[in-house]
Amino acid sequence: MPPLRIVHYPEPVLLAVGKPVGEDEFGGDFESLVSEMFETMRFAGGVGLAAPQVGISKRFFVMDVPDDEGRPNPLTLVNPEIITVEGEQVGDEGCLSFPGLFQTVKREMRVIVSAQNVTGERIEHDLTDLAARCVLHETDHCDGIVFLDRMTALKREMAKRKIKRLQKTGKWE
Repeated sequence: MPPLRIVHYPEPVLLAVGKPVGEDEFGGDFESLVSEMFETMRFAGGVGLAAPQVGISKRFFVMDVPDDEGRPNPLTLVNPEIITVEGEQVGDEGCLSFPGLFQTVKREMRVIVSAQNVTGERIEHDLTDLAARCVLHETDHCDGIVFLDRMTALKREMAKRKIKRLQKTGKWE
């Protein structure tokens, strides 16, 4: 059983802009929360999990997109800022707050992101492919944007109908 509960759309926390993590918030409790988020993400089979997805309206997320050799590459990005993006990739995207829903979403192929790590130190990452998609997806969560907002109008309506059907059958919390 994961330590944290993942909230599902349309929970209001998913649609609100998260507050920045303050310098006084770093430390033992924050590091424990980050650890619990990694555990929850892995239990759910995801590659990224943002604070709003566990009901916390804050600007941080965890991710673990394996490196080229398939080794784990866990990253914590606190108060992320997208510096630059380039290129384009189109692919299936899912979200732990939208269980069972996968849609084709267009994202940039490369992202340079500046953030703080779990201890508050400034970091910068230059990421491509799935790692770039993950950073953009999770940063969207910090901004109150869900992946429905990145779909075409037709796909968004189809996804909302599917969610309504799942809600009626009790398969969507």
